[in-house]
Amino acid sequence: MAVAAKLDEWGKPAWIAAIVLGFMVFWPIGLLTLAYVIGSGRMGCGHHRADFSRWNKGWQKGWARGGWPHQSRSSGNAAFDEYRNETLKRLEDEEQEFRTFLDRLRMAKDKTEFDQFMAERKNNPPAEMPQGN
Repeated sequence: MAVAAKLDEWGKPAWIAAIVLGFMVFWPIGLLTLAYVIGSGRMGCGHHRADFSRWNKGWQKGWARGGWPHQSRSSGNAAFDEYRNETLKRLEDEEQEFRTFLDRLRMAKDKTEFDQFMAERKNNPPAEMPQGN
Protein backbone atom coordinates (compact mmCIF):
# COMPACT_ATOMS: atom_id res chain seq x y z
CA MET A 1 0.00 0.00 0.00
CA ALA A 2 1.70 3.18 -1.17
CA VAL A 3 -0.66 5.37 0.87
CA ALA A 4 0.13 3.49 4.09
CA ALA A 5 3.87 3.74 3.45
CA LYS A 6 3.60 7.48 2.85
CA LEU A 7 1.53 7.97 6.01
CA ASP A 8 4.07 5.88 7.94
CA GLU A 9 6.80 8.27 6.77
CA TRP A 10 4.83 11.23 8.14
CA GLY A 11 4.10 9.44 11.42
CA LYS A 12 1.18 9.32 13.85
CA PRO A 13 -0.17 12.80 13.11
CA ALA A 14 -0.74 11.80 9.48
CA TRP A 15 -2.66 8.68 10.55
CA ILE A 16 -4.78 10.73 12.95
CA ALA A 17 -5.53 13.21 10.17
CA ALA A 18 -6.47 10.34 7.84
CA ILE A 19 -8.88 8.96 10.44
CA VAL A 20 -10.49 12.36 11.03
CA LEU A 21 -10.78 13.05 7.29
CA GLY A 22 -12.23 9.59 6.77
CA PHE A 23 -14.95 10.28 9.33
CA MET A 24 -15.63 13.68 7.77
CA VAL A 25 -15.97 12.30 4.23
CA PHE A 26 -17.95 9.15 5.00
CA TRP A 27 -18.06 7.61 8.46
CA PRO A 28 -17.42 3.97 7.35
CA ILE A 29 -14.14 5.10 5.76
CA GLY A 30 -13.08 6.65 9.06
CA LEU A 31 -14.12 3.54 10.93
CA LEU A 32 -12.18 1.25 8.59
CA THR A 33 -9.13 3.51 8.82
CA LEU A 34 -9.34 3.48 12.61
CA ALA A 35 -9.64 -0.32 12.68
CA TYR A 36 -6.66 -0.64 10.33
CA VAL A 37 -4.51 1.71 12.41
CA ILE A 38 -5.34 -0.03 15.67
CA GLY A 39 -5.05 -3.52 14.19
CA SER A 40 -1.69 -2.86 12.57
CA GLY A 41 -0.20 -1.39 15.75
CA ARG A 42 0.65 1.92 14.11
CA MET A 43 -0.59 3.88 17.12
CA GLY A 44 1.32 1.91 19.71
CA CYS A 45 -1.56 -0.52 20.11
CA GLY A 46 0.46 -3.46 18.81
CA HIS A 47 -0.47 -5.70 21.73
CA HIS A 48 -4.01 -5.76 20.34
CA ARG A 49 -2.93 -6.78 16.83
CA ALA A 50 -2.74 -10.52 17.50
CA ASP A 51 -6.30 -10.63 18.83
CA PHE A 52 -7.56 -8.27 16.14
CA SER A 53 -6.11 -10.28 13.29
CA ARG A 54 -7.34 -13.59 14.65
CA TRP A 55 -10.68 -13.03 12.89
CA ASN A 56 -9.04 -11.86 9.70
CA LYS A 57 -6.45 -14.42 8.63
CA GLY A 58 -6.20 -13.04 5.11
CA TRP A 59 -5.11 -9.66 6.45
CA GLN A 60 -2.57 -11.30 8.72
CA LYS A 61 -1.15 -13.31 5.80
CA GLY A 62 -0.82 -10.07 3.87
CA TRP A 63 1.49 -8.77 6.57
CA ALA A 64 3.49 -11.97 6.44
CA ARG A 65 4.06 -11.52 2.69
CA GLY A 66 5.00 -7.86 2.91
CA GLY A 67 6.78 -7.94 6.24
CA TRP A 68 6.11 -5.84 9.29
CA PRO A 69 6.11 -2.08 8.74
CA HIS A 70 9.18 -1.49 10.92
CA GLN A 71 11.21 -4.08 8.98
CA SER A 72 11.10 -2.01 5.82
CA ARG A 73 12.78 0.95 7.49
CA SER A 74 16.50 0.80 8.01
CA SER A 75 18.00 2.07 11.23
CA GLY A 76 21.10 3.13 9.34
CA ASN A 77 23.15 0.43 11.04
CA ALA A 78 23.41 -2.74 8.97
CA ALA A 79 24.57 -4.88 11.90
CA PHE A 80 21.61 -3.81 14.02
CA ASP A 81 19.17 -4.33 11.14
CA GLU A 82 20.50 -7.86 10.63
CA TYR A 83 20.27 -8.59 14.37
CA ARG A 84 16.71 -7.22 14.49
CA ASN A 85 15.62 -9.29 11.49
CA GLU A 86 17.18 -12.47 12.92
CA THR A 87 15.54 -11.84 16.30
CA LEU A 88 12.13 -11.23 14.74
CA LYS A 89 12.50 -14.39 12.63
CA ARG A 90 13.44 -16.38 15.74
CA LEU A 91 10.44 -15.00 17.63
CA GLU A 92 8.10 -15.85 14.75
CA ASP A 93 9.49 -19.40 14.71
CA GLU A 94 9.02 -19.69 18.49
CA GLU A 95 5.46 -18.40 18.18
CA GLN A 96 4.71 -21.04 15.53
CA GLU A 97 6.23 -23.77 17.71
CA PHE A 98 4.14 -22.59 20.67
CA ARG A 99 0.95 -22.58 18.59
CA THR A 100 1.74 -26.12 17.45
CA PHE A 101 2.32 -27.13 21.09
CA LEU A 102 -1.04 -25.63 22.11
CA ASP A 103 -2.76 -27.47 19.26
CA ARG A 104 -1.26 -30.75 20.46
CA LEU A 105 -2.41 -30.03 24.03
CA ARG A 106 -5.95 -29.27 22.85
CA MET A 107 -6.02 -32.45 20.78
CA ALA A 108 -4.79 -34.54 23.74
CA LYS A 109 -7.42 -32.99 26.02
CA ASP A 110 -10.15 -33.60 23.45
CA LYS A 111 -9.04 -37.21 23.01
CA THR A 112 -9.00 -37.79 26.78
CA GLU A 113 -12.50 -36.35 27.15
CA PHE A 114 -13.79 -38.40 24.23
CA ASP A 115 -12.21 -41.60 25.56
CA GLN A 116 -13.77 -40.91 28.97
CA PHE A 117 -17.19 -40.38 27.36
CA MET A 118 -16.90 -43.60 25.38
CA ALA A 119 -15.84 -45.56 28.48
CA GLU A 120 -18.80 -44.21 30.47
CA ARG A 121 -21.15 -44.98 27.61
CA LYS A 122 -19.81 -48.53 27.35
CA ASN A 123 -20.31 -49.11 31.08
CA ASN A 124 -23.76 -47.50 31.16
CA PRO A 125 -25.53 -48.14 27.84
CA PRO A 126 -28.47 -45.84 27.15
CA ALA A 127 -31.87 -47.27 28.09
CA GLU A 128 -33.90 -48.38 25.12
CA MET A 129 -36.93 -46.34 24.28
CA PRO A 130 -40.28 -48.15 24.61
CA GLN A 131 -41.81 -49.04 21.27
CA GLY A 132 -45.24 -47.49 20.59
CA ASN A 133 -48.08 -49.35 18.85
